[in-house]
Amino acid sequence: MKVLMLTPYLPYPLVSGGQIRTYNLLKHLSKNHEITLFSLIKDDGERQYLAELKKYCCKIELFKRTKNPFVLRNILLAGFSPYPFVVTRNLPLGMRKAVQTELSRERYDLIHAETFYMMPNIPDTQTPIILAEQTIEYLGYQDYMKKANPLLRPILALDVMKIKYWERYFWNKADRLITMSEEDKRFIKKELGTPKNISVVANGVDLDFFSKVKKRLPPDPTVLFVGTFKWLPNIEAVDEIVKLIWPLVSRALPQAKLKIVGFSPTKKIQSYTVNPSIEVLGGIEDIRDAFATAHVLLAPIRSGKGTRYKVLEAMITGTPVVATTLAVEGLELKNGREVLIADTPADLAAATIKLLKDTSLQSKLALAGKQIVRHGYSWDIIAQELDSVYKEFKS
Repeated sequence: MKVLMLTPYLPYPLVSGGQIRTYNLLKHLSKNHEITLFSLIKDDGERQYLAELKKYCCKIELFKRTKNPFVLRNILLAGFSPYPFVVTRNLPLGMRKAVQTELSRERYDLIHAETFYMMPNIPDTQTPIILAEQTIEYLGYQDYMKKANPLLRPILALDVMKIKYWERYFWNKADRLITMSEEDKRFIKKELGTPKNISVVANGVDLDFFSKVKKRLPPDPTVLFVGTFKWLPNIEAVDEIVKLIWPLVSRALPQAKLKIVGFSPTKKIQSYTVNPSIEVLGGIEDIRDAFATAHVLLAPIRSGKGTRYKVLEAMITGTPVVATTLAVEGLELKNGREVLIADTPADLAAATIKLLKDTSLQSKLALAGKQIVRHGYSWDIIAQELDSVYKEFKS
């Protein structure tokens, strides 16, 4: 099948969750489909990564969006147009026309849009559209609004209303919706209130890459947090760890160490290294090194939707996981079998301490985690599920 895929980022290098997902799906889908990729970039330096993507795409077109999202054009468009800010920052000049030209030149079997805010770049067309929602966008912005400066809340509330309106609008407009979890699927069905054909295509793990990890555990019990800090829930999770969870862990295990790994750590996160037991590594060259030297992954995620790569990657590397219910939402995991689940700072600390002290429990969770990821969350399996959805639209 000929597929036109639209993404709000270049799917390489593998920095964000979206990039990891799209790259791995492209790699597998390209075996059976002819894929043209239209992607947004922030600067021309990203063009160096095209060679990697050309292995899997028959054609690639790039469109510049502003490196700084808060430029006057984006703000004015958000203020004086019906679109919210998350859409206006992803509306590059000329992309909609380029999509229209491409559709008139070539006959495509399918358009695949990653995230609802790519949908305004698609003109009216008879070509079926699949919309993949990596998260429920308005819920994240709604949570941010509630925690923002009270003076900004009225403006942010208006933007959240716009996001909710357009997200629902494009859910209805798409011929098929893809969600990352059954929970997201149920949520959207409830929101729409009408029957909608929704398929679940979860996130996955590159088994070949992560299965090569050999544990090199340090003598001091080591807790790991992994996540890009361009995503607010990760920033909030680290704040909770440092302020509410880590003091309890340190009191019980004074020799314990906390490693915080992820691209773009804020100045506030970097300042946490004033505590000698805390190390902020930022983005590291090979994330497998972080998992290889960690006794436990801690994931106190409290907002956002989708499924968490950090949890799957930890489990396939044999790193036991302590997480909130939300952090493992959408994953077929049982508390005490593949993961320890807790939802208050005190309970998260207690679970972390228990796991650090009990090497047999570490081994039990590590083995069970590896098995469930290997049998249900490899990109081979995930891509086959999306391939099945594609084939439903084969003319």
